[in-house]
Amino acid sequence: MTPMLAIFRRELAAYFATPVAVVFIVIFLVLSGTLTFTLGSFFSRGTADLQPFFSFVPWLFLFLVPAITMRLWAEERRLGTIELLLTLPVAQWQAVVGKFLAAWAFCAIALALTFPLVITVNLLGNPDNGVIAAGYVGCLLVAGAYLAAGSAVSALTRNQVIAFVLAVAVCFLFAAAGSPIVTEFLSQRVPLLAEIARGLSITDRLGGFSRGVIGLRDIVFFAAFIGFWLFATGVIVDHRKAD
Repeated sequence: MTPMLAIFRRELAAYFATPVAVVFIVIFLVLSGTLTFTLGSFFSRGTADLQPFFSFVPWLFLFLVPAITMRLWAEERRLGTIELLLTLPVAQWQAVVGKFLAAWAFCAIALALTFPLVITVNLLGNPDNGVIAAGYVGCLLVAGAYLAAGSAVSALTRNQVIAFVLAVAVCFLFAAAGSPIVTEFLSQRVPLLAEIARGLSITDRLGGFSRGVIGLRDIVFFAAFIGFWLFATGVIVDHRKAD
């Protein structure tokens, strides 16, 4: 596990060695606060909770997480350092997981910095902090799902812009799969596809967490989703390591 931890520390430090970390975190905090208190109708709802924040998080991550993942493997391939990385005494799965965990830890830090929202709702009312904690767990799992998918996309190309656009497209499919527009359209034509779309919807899965329900099925879904895309990343990296 030592090589994986070394990659984890290297990748996490790399985020804070450039303006990427500051830009990502500032944009995320500004947008999350603005959307929660304006479009989320935080004050007019008359309820001290973070439901508006949790409802916007999947859509904020939809654009911000691909901005993180686009460099994971595309940058390594563009600079030609991927060959060096894979020739080190590091198992390929350790490199894949180490990079993923570093990006996930970075997202966790960004989420943790939204603590003023938690303080605000506690000052304004008497919220159920257990529900809020469950919502944050769900947000972290959504970030992990997007990161895993974005990592696989990044391994496909050496162009970071292409990696970003494709990652946004892939994540959007899973974010919008459970929307009423999609499910109603499919249910009228192919009901089976409508059920599959609901089952693959990341936003629907987050809904349970935001209500304080940490279901085993949802945990298994996110674990399987992340595992599948990390496996795909490993396969792609192995197949294209000589490109």
